[in-house]
Amino acid sequence: MSLVVLLLGMGVLMGAAAHTSLAVFTAAAVAIVLWLAGFAVRERVARHRG
Repeated sequence: MSLVVLLLGMGVLMGAAAHTSLAVFTAAAVAIVLWLAGFAVRERVARHRG
């Protein structure tokens, strides 16, 4: 489910890129990458503990 939400969000950002500045688009992309990295680290830690 979260993958669907992520893909939908990325699609919205890609469509909005034509209407926003490069700085805003880059900031949003960095925020998504950081969220994904945090999620991956949290999952890895949870698997090693469990």
